[in-house]
Amino acid sequence: MEQVKNGIPLIGDKMPELTVQTTHGVKNIPGDYKGKWIVLFSHPADFTPVCTTEFVAFAKRNDEFKKLNAELIGLSIDQVFSHIKWVEWIEEKIGVKIPFPIIADDMGRVAEAFGMVHPGKGTNTVRAVFLIDPNGVIRLMIYYPQEIGRQIDEVLRALRALQISDVNKVAMPENWPNNELIQDKVIIPPPKDIDEAEKRKSSAEGYDWWFTYKSL
Repeated sequence: MEQVKNGIPLIGDKMPELTVQTTHGVKNIPGDYKGKWIVLFSHPADFTPVCTTEFVAFAKRNDEFKKLNAELIGLSIDQVFSHIKWVEWIEEKIGVKIPFPIIADDMGRVAEAFGMVHPGKGTNTVRAVFLIDPNGVIRLMIYYPQEIGRQIDEVLRALRALQISDVNKVAMPENWPNNELIQDKVIIPPPKDIDEAEKRKSSAEGYDWWFTYKSL
């Protein structure tokens, strides 16, 4: 594994190439996923109730992530046999098959490098989510404490919003596409000069020249 600096990375950082053991064999991340988005998420531990609910939710939405050209990858500081047994348990007891790989970060190298180790919780990892684009760049990070389960639909929403923002060079309002003010419209970037600001007053839909929006 490439030497990486420990601590929480920054949005816009390039993800280092990592060679990891997973439930689907050895993976090189992000190299093996070239051209795809990666949703890398950590959980505190296998065989825990909140984590189980999250994994079931991720699994049920796996096809939706794939439609967005994204691959799910889980992680915790557990050995691979623990991951395998837990995945079997989920399928046997709950009837949900976990289709994505889970990194066995039993040495904690990946978790430490990405600031995932929960302060004051031993070797448990926080509930972190990293959205990594097809160029291997970290585009979004979400951190939850171990006591609170994530909302997986929010991860999907954020991924869709990022992709639409990239393609259309627009910004996305709060809770897009269900914003209270402008519904599913998107925000036009601010004007770069006075002339453009004046044109916006008469030509663009919005509240003012600095707050204009449009439908896609």
